[in-house]
Amino acid sequence: MAVGTPRVRLPAYSGLRRLRTGKPPRSDAVVALGVATQLPDLVDKPLAWTLSVLPSGHSLAHSLLTALPLSAVALVLAHRARRTDIGVAFTVGYLSHLAGDIIYPVAVGKDPAPGFLLWPLVPVPQDQSTLGFLARFRSYFGDYLTYLNDPAIQSYLALELGLLFGVFCLWLFDGMPGVPREIVRYTPVIGR
Repeated sequence: MAVGTPRVRLPAYSGLRRLRTGKPPRSDAVVALGVATQLPDLVDKPLAWTLSVLPSGHSLAHSLLTALPLSAVALVLAHRARRTDIGVAFTVGYLSHLAGDIIYPVAVGKDPAPGFLLWPLVPVPQDQSTLGFLARFRSYFGDYLTYLNDPAIQSYLALELGLLFGVFCLWLFDGMPGVPREIVRYTPVIGR
């Protein structure tokens, strides 16, 4: 789990939104944030692992040469639609994914590898595995479960669980954005 996962991105966006407007984030902006937080992996992983058209699962959509223009387009389109909050949410989600991919290795005691941010100007290591997307996912998930049992990572795991609980509380405080109003109306929420 990367530090830049939605456990960190939602509070960042919610705080930014509250500072600018004094209001919690709107549901459609939270959806844009959620999609953008996953977009680099949804593009790069299948194109690299299944179709083998990219050298790595951290290349095209993880590059600032893609992320910055795409974020600028999102901001311009959202501004034209008079919904800058959606453009800002998309940009915060997308760019924080990239930051999370830099921070995560450091958080677990590895060296950061920021070269992918400038792909294709800076080459990224070619994926050597011949596993397809689902097989690789199973392999990585198995490694992750094994990794969670490592006593050296317990403090990191506690941090992740604390962040998850904090984001859940913030989501409740913000009025459960993303949940249909018909359901929220019948749910006691702290922030209302």
